[in-house]
Amino acid sequence: MSGTRVLVAGASIAGPALAHWLRRRGAEVTVVERAPGLRPGGQAVDARGVAREVIRRMELDAAVRAARTQTAGAYTVDVDGNVLETYRADDDGGDGYISEIEILRGDLSQVLYDDTRDGVEYVFGDRIAELTQDADGVDVVFAGGDRRRFDLVVGADGLHSALRAMVFGPRKRFVRHLGMVLAFYTVPNEFGVDRWLIDYQESGRSAGLRPLQDATRAMAMLSFSAADFDVDYRDVEAQKRLLRERMAGLGWLTPRILAHLDDTPDFYLDQVAQVVMDRWSSGRVGLLGDAAFSPSPMSGGGTGLALVGAYLLAGELAAAGWDPEAGFAGYEARMRPFVEANQEIGRLHVQSRDVPDPDAEPAAEPSVEPEWDLGLIERAINGVDLPDYAEVPDSRAPARPPVR
Repeated sequence: MSGTRVLVAGASIAGPALAHWLRRRGAEVTVVERAPGLRPGGQAVDARGVAREVIRRMELDAAVRAARTQTAGAYTVDVDGNVLETYRADDDGGDGYISEIEILRGDLSQVLYDDTRDGVEYVFGDRIAELTQDADGVDVVFAGGDRRRFDLVVGADGLHSALRAMVFGPRKRFVRHLGMVLAFYTVPNEFGVDRWLIDYQESGRSAGLRPLQDATRAMAMLSFSAADFDVDYRDVEAQKRLLRERMAGLGWLTPRILAHLDDTPDFYLDQVAQVVMDRWSSGRVGLLGDAAFSPSPMSGGGTGLALVGAYLLAGELAAAGWDPEAGFAGYEARMRPFVEANQEIGRLHVQSRDVPDPDAEPAAEPSVEPEWDLGLIERAINGVDLPDYAEVPDSRAPARPPVR
């Protein structure tokens, strides 16, 4: 076992998933999270294709499936609620528009935390304030005043990654707005939502409802197009005002959904954006998940990228003897084509919602529905190999019989 000391910033999905694999490979892991605890609720996230295999290798398949939303499928409807299209969760072997494994972000985070809490140090309500690295390690000063030294540091702190800004440069260099804004929050289930997601779309805007395991509640989903986005992601009241303004006049059940805006305990709104970087590491500091390569929520692949990336990052570092240059390079070489396929899916999905590209010149002709390349979809679901890393330590591997 290596005893390599690794600090991970962020305790949503990518961070605890990485902690799981680092611990199994023999590292001593600390996870720091600026929030006072795990963040509940959030949007529904999916695990498709190769990500399901990672969950199986984590031995968490039963726990994840037990926490699923149990969504049977999705309907798109017209303004009067008449069904236009139907998608089932068992379409395409469970890897379709509605995934067989669909779970609220907060519920998956809880599963991963419960799995790692006894072997990983979690520090909530704190953050990295300063970071200095040299050839042998990384000195970290925490906002709470603690000073510690680690062998490696990984930022898994999301789209608005503070660690990325600290080490790689300002946010505007890497975050690409796709011209769309999403909002999610729970509402009383006065709408009769029962196992089926319902989605209404109208000229660059949408409103929807999806089921939750607690049948007395439903998850509201709202979106609108926006050429730019300059609302502070921490200013909730400004976000709610913006949402009301942009959703005004939208039909179907939208007014009733908006009526619960001030009563919800878990409002979330943010831009639909991707993170595009030439490199995901600098010396002994690396990035994972949305901090490194957010494909946007419209890709449906962000959680899969986080889970697969955690598996490969820990495996490549351990296979390289914890050498950061070789380990980070191996991780990036394996992941980048997978990331690029998922980011392309995200961009195409935004275009399919009649949302104009904020960086494009005004079109002389009406936009055309994008072509969905089946090869691209397959690459976004299964387009990465998972080595078994049989030659590196694994604390959960069966004991090998002695050599005679």
